Amino acid sequence: MTLVLGFASGLPLALSAGTLQAWLTVEGLDLKTLGWLTVLGLPYTYKFSWAPLLDRFALGGRWGGRRRGWMVGLLVTMALVLLLMSWTLEVTGSGLTRLASLAFGLVVISASFDIVFDAWRAESLLPSQRGLGAAWSVIGYRLAMLTSGGLALMLADLYLGFAGSYQLMAGLCLVLAVVAAFAPEPLETRPPKTLREAVVDPFRAFFSSPWAWWLLASIVLYKLGDAFAGSLSTAFLIRGAGFSPAEVGAVNKGVGLLATLVGGLAGGWLMTRLGLWRCLMAFGGLQALTNLGFWWLAVSQPSLFEMTLVILAENLAGGMGTAAFVALLMTLCDVRYTATQFALLSALASIGRVWVGPVAGHAASDWGWGPFFLCTFLASLPGLLLMARLRPVIETGPASQDDSRPS
Repeated sequence: MTLVLGFASGLPLALSAGTLQAWLTVEGLDLKTLGWLTVLGLPYTYKFSWAPLLDRFALGGRWGGRRRGWMVGLLVTMALVLLLMSWTLEVTGSGLTRLASLAFGLVVISASFDIVFDAWRAESLLPSQRGLGAAWSVIGYRLAMLTSGGLALMLADLYLGFAGSYQLMAGLCLVLAVVAAFAPEPLETRPPKTLREAVVDPFRAFFSSPWAWWLLASIVLYKLGDAFAGSLSTAFLIRGAGFSPAEVGAVNKGVGLLATLVGGLAGGWLMTRLGLWRCLMAFGGLQALTNLGFWWLAVSQPSLFEMTLVILAENLAGGMGTAAFVALLMTLCDVRYTATQFALLSALASIGRVWVGPVAGHAASDWGWGPFFLCTFLASLPGLLLMARLRPVIETGPASQDDSRPS
């Protein structure tokens, strides 16, 4: 069930980002506007602000519970929004405004589903299961991104058009809603008695640690370079490297599936052997190095085989790094306030992905693709340095470090 719900969590992301970016790129939208449209992902950054509502209230009464009812309801709503997006035939002027508004709504629904699923996963998995549990959810997430990214691009380019692809994804959301209806509700969860308790206590508990601000900074910076490189990767492969949407779908999304599966499972297994901190450092270093692969594509005349090598390496490192990063977020959460604290931490992790878009668009347009990808490598280094500083608190847990002070 963790795999399937992870798939449901990842499905809408590409439909409001990479696949939408490809749709608008094919329609001739300029690069700077594409960069600004990445700001549509802003709700991922602020999802902690409404997470207490999802923690406090249930949907569907006693059957739905705190988690299952919300997951089903959000997936049905997601299907409706995707249908409305597919009926937008013009992507200029008012049509672009309508499509952007619907994409923004899709992000809000997607972020809400992430809140509920993350809480369900953290409450359902034992501490010894978190490494592999995170890996399976990452695999499901990546499979969904490949489906709504690679498969949707291929179908749009070769058979259905973008409208047909979005309709197909809407139908898939309805199927996932049926599956989510059978998800077991976590047994040992107690909703906050008041809305004030749901809002105030999770933040008070987290920020009582002297390491809180250092941990938040590491979460933001750890994925920064990866976010820079990924923000315009689809546009780069189509417009910068000269590949067709079908080739991008087959290689960037489809062929990377095997590497994602291997990376996620290998990352979960290695965490049980090497520990969380060592894996965070090793996998973060690999993610930084794969950004140089995009630089290599940018400064050469790449063949399809060369692009495949780079994409395979990127997905392998990404699967390993994300599995370790999700396990870190679960480790940092207080079990009393799982939904709100995980929403806060994962929202901060998405800051890079959301806010670097406009900067990336201007940087790639003004500097060219080669210098841009070199900068994405450099942007990966501060997060690794800060993670090295935080080794004591990551290895022993924030609670055991309360009496110490970072120097």
